[in-house]
Amino acid sequence: MRAPPMAPIFRHPFMTERLHRLAVAICGAGHSGSTLLGLVLGSHSECFYAGEAKKTLFIGNLEKPRRKRVCKICGEGCPVWSRFTQPPEPDVYAQVARLTGAPVIVDSTKKVDWLRARAEELDAVGVPHKRIFLARDGRAVVNSRVRKYPDEDPRQVVDGWAAQIRETQAFLDERPDDWMLLRYETLATAPEASVREVCAFLGLSFEPEMLRYQTREHHPLGGNTGTQSVVARAGDVDDPAFATVPERSRDYYESLRGGFRLDTRWETELPDAVRELFDARAGDLNAPFRWDSSC
Repeated sequence: MRAPPMAPIFRHPFMTERLHRLAVAICGAGHSGSTLLGLVLGSHSECFYAGEAKKTLFIGNLEKPRRKRVCKICGEGCPVWSRFTQPPEPDVYAQVARLTGAPVIVDSTKKVDWLRARAEELDAVGVPHKRIFLARDGRAVVNSRVRKYPDEDPRQVVDGWAAQIRETQAFLDERPDDWMLLRYETLATAPEASVREVCAFLGLSFEPEMLRYQTREHHPLGGNTGTQSVVARAGDVDDPAFATVPERSRDYYESLRGGFRLDTRWETELPDAVRELFDARAGDLNAPFRWDSSC
């Protein structure tokens, strides 16, 4: 297996002390593009994208499915996660920073209780915790969930999306100066402007290589297999651990070679009955996030 080109390890001048100086949480609902944004941010010379860092709790736990406890690209032989120790000391992000040499760690875990606990740890050592609310039209999110889990009750899917959005908004409201809103649809259609805005919010310089995320080396835990398959394919990874796209989405992702494409499959896939159910139960909540691709 040949891995993608290794980005130079960033050497921070305070490496003998605490290397980690910023944590970034990509918040919101699943199926909203957080893997894409994470890979973009992880392509910055000062950043490492951990994927869903809560899955560090599964590392070494043989009772958990393999795909949930190893790197989605490398598997057990990952140069990062194979060296991760459990429980992490002094904390998850500090250990990942030491293992990767990156002072900025990006986490796309959506569970608010996890993010709140990490924020409390970071407060104790004086490390900032920035949050990016990556929002997507809820109808697209529900469609992705229904496609992936066709046996789920659509009512529960809709209510689950609404509950996650409300919980995320409450979490963000706790620190109104520490978060920004980014639309998935804007990221997909105006990537450079979007990434520049995110970099400015995080206090990072924009690097053009971030837009060529598929050419960089990544080691995510969890996340969207389809988006990860683009990275694996671009890096000539002959046998990616789990970045193999299921049949239901294979045609869509195999046509991608990196870059950005607005995913509007929901407009033709979402059944009318589910669309009506969504509008009735969550239409008002979704109003700020609605996207009309015809405009």
